Amino acid sequence: MNAEEVYLDIGIKIHLRQWLPKHHPDSHLRSYLLLHGLSSNARTWDQVAERLCTAGHQVAAIDQRGHGLSEKPDSGYDFATVTRDLQLVIQQLAWDDPVLVGQSWGGNVLLEHAARYPGTAREYIFVDGGFLNLGDRGSWEQIKVELRPPDLAGMPLKLITEHIRSAHPDWSEEGIQGTLGNFEVLPDQTVKPWLTLEHHLEILKAMYDQDPPALYPKIKEPILICAADDGGARMPVKREQVKAAADGLKKAEVIWFPNAAHDIHVDQPEQLTKAILAFQT
Repeated sequence: MNAEEVYLDIGIKIHLRQWLPKHHPDSHLRSYLLLHGLSSNARTWDQVAERLCTAGHQVAAIDQRGHGLSEKPDSGYDFATVTRDLQLVIQQLAWDDPVLVGQSWGGNVLLEHAARYPGTAREYIFVDGGFLNLGDRGSWEQIKVELRPPDLAGMPLKLITEHIRSAHPDWSEEGIQGTLGNFEVLPDQTVKPWLTLEHHLEILKAMYDQDPPALYPKIKEPILICAADDGGARMPVKREQVKAAADGLKKAEVIWFPNAAHDIHVDQPEQLTKAILAFQT
């Protein structure tokens, strides 16, 4: 894995992690670009990226603006700007027909990207995202209270690590360390989220204003929806949203992952990688 910075001509720096296969025995080499979710980071994709690379494909994962080791400008957290960031990264990589994979908010970024930049990607893969429709959950005033992130600034690194391990006892150490990449570790061994609360709420508002059903008919590329079934109380709503996406998109397949966390890529990396590799239209 190589880590590097991509300088976009709009004046910001995007951090990128890249995996290049040592050899690819046939002509079926693919290029996979992976997007994380809200308040997450590129390292959460490491387990999937390594498996895709082992299968002979080139892979990259980026920290989206405001996240991880990428720059954190004061503005630009709307879908028009973040999809332009993504398009510029693709152009800099000079990849033909990449497969774009996005988790949670990252999936909704890809939904918007597919509508705004048709013909760029070979396929899109939405990982428990892309179908998220916050407008179904009530008013913006309700949403910004309900989905406001907890204030974790100042929490000891040891404590938050223990919390992640307790909440997800089956996660690998690589997955836990990747998730800890959501935070800056300060000299006193406390943490601070890389994404500020202000920018977190700006992204939530952009998601609230997005109208996924209006975007579905605009997308021509094949879509794979990988959805987590955690058995929670909101599963009926999620199933309705996934069905609306599958019905509204021109070419869509759905795979449900039983007993999976929202972070399927961390929770079930082997199963998710197999689904990604099998989806070749």
